[in-house]
Amino acid sequence: MSLALTPAEALWFLPFALPICIWVALSDLRSMRIPNIAVLALAGGFAVIGLIIMPFDAYLWRLAVLLIVLAIGFVITSLGLVGAGDAKFAAAMAPFVVPGDGLFFLLLFSFVLIASWITHRLAGRVPVLRRATADWASWEQGKLFPMGVALAGALAIYLIMGAAAAL
Repeated sequence: MSLALTPAEALWFLPFALPICIWVALSDLRSMRIPNIAVLALAGGFAVIGLIIMPFDAYLWRLAVLLIVLAIGFVITSLGLVGAGDAKFAAAMAPFVVPGDGLFFLLLFSFVLIASWITHRLAGRVPVLRRATADWASWEQGKLFPMGVALAGALAIYLIMGAAAAL
């Protein structure tokens, strides 16, 4: 089993996952919701592409990680710590991250979360941006933040970094 994302995996996963990441981020900004169909598309994409490109034991382990993250997500959602869409999307993202990259990914996610929170808060103060996106629910949520932006951003950056290693 590989301990780090290979450029080949990243090159297979990136063209599929990137549009879904953009969709999730925009949906969360607009409505503070991550569509279930986006979660299912991401998980289904891994299920199909992963089966084609990965050794079967690594594939099964990464599917198990999806289930583990989903179970943890249900617990933290029931405690009111994150939204259900965020927890489901995190579970769908989980198999794309090689287990050996887990700590690196959490660090990357932390940086992306802070950067996206700051960017969102600053962008909300720019009148021209605010008028152009006046219908976005995320502007009016007070302390709540569209976490799908950070989750999707972290996955996209992780896969882009992996694909860039092929260059």
